[in-house]
Amino acid sequence: MKYIITERQYKLLSEQEEEILTIPYTHFQDWDMLQVFLKRRNNPPYKISGNLDLSHSSIESLGNLESVDGDLYLYNSQIKSLGNLESVEGNLWLENSSIKSLGKLKSVGGDLYLGGSLIKSLGNLETVGGNFNLSETSIKSLENLELVGGTLNLRDSSIKSLGNLESVGGSLSLYGTSIKSLEKLKSVGSNLMLLGTPISKKYTEKEIRSMVNVGGNVFL
Repeated sequence: MKYIITERQYKLLSEQEEEILTIPYTHFQDWDMLQVFLKRRNNPPYKISGNLDLSHSSIESLGNLESVDGDLYLYNSQIKSLGNLESVEGNLWLENSSIKSLGKLKSVGGDLYLGGSLIKSLGNLETVGGNFNLSETSIKSLENLELVGGTLNLRDSSIKSLGNLESVGGSLSLYGTSIKSLEKLKSVGSNLMLLGTPISKKYTEKEIRSMVNVGGNVFL
């Protein structure tokens, strides 16, 4: 299939000389057209300004895309690799996708949705600014994750280690997990739910609060 680039797209192609291109996806509204544009620049690293909606698509990799300034929609897609993606400023939807690892992704500014995905590894993920739901997933470690700004839900997941997690701004639910230690965790802004965990049998509420600054209730 032959694609024709418009005058506006050609102007964008000609004028941008930055190492990392900033591309308004609204100039294209079509992933295939964007790939033609990038191919003519020898597939450089780039970022998307605004939202990027690839939900229900057959795309399997994001290639050299490094960041999205808005929301990124990949739910119900065939995505298997986030490629070189390092940051999403808004929300990231990966529900019911084929993704197994977040790869090079370091930060999500808003909420991160992984329900129904095949996720097994958080890769290099360090921060989630909003809510993060890992309930009933097969994730066993939070690995490099240090901060969740909203609620972190790990209820009935396979989690065994909190990794480098230090702070949760909202509630933290570990209900029904086999977690044995809070490791590096320093603060939970709202409720800490530990019902049905080995920790609930090992420590008292007073002992938990001596280890972690909990702003709400501690449920044992």
